[in-house]
Amino acid sequence: MKKFDDVGILVARILMPILFIVAGWGKITAYSGTQQYMESMGVPGFFLPLTILLEFGGGLGILFGLLTRTTAIITALFTLLTAFLFHDNFADATNQIMFMKNLTIAGGYLLLFLMGPGRFSIDRALNKNW
Repeated sequence: MKKFDDVGILVARILMPILFIVAGWGKITAYSGTQQYMESMGVPGFFLPLTILLEFGGGLGILFGLLTRTTAIITALFTLLTAFLFHDNFADATNQIMFMKNLTIAGGYLLLFLMGPGRFSIDRALNKNW
């Protein structure tokens, strides 16, 4: 089954960042509303540009396999942090599901961090193991 590893990692790298790319683009196009929401949750609005950089830029990086390991571990930690900051109302079933979704996503990014970007990546073409 090792012969399918690189294809599997490529498919994972295509599927995993979709949520982040779409969410990052949404934050770009609704900047002030997103900033207000973050502040209402107790997160300073000045973190929004970093959030956009990680979600949109990091999502594209994962998609193309650029800075894969670094981006994957940062994204895993970010996703755990957002689970505890934004989805900690366990009395609400939707928040419970969102919390568990974040845990699952963090697990996937941790696995990508450990496995690396695979053969079909910019990292591999540059011979880098960020």
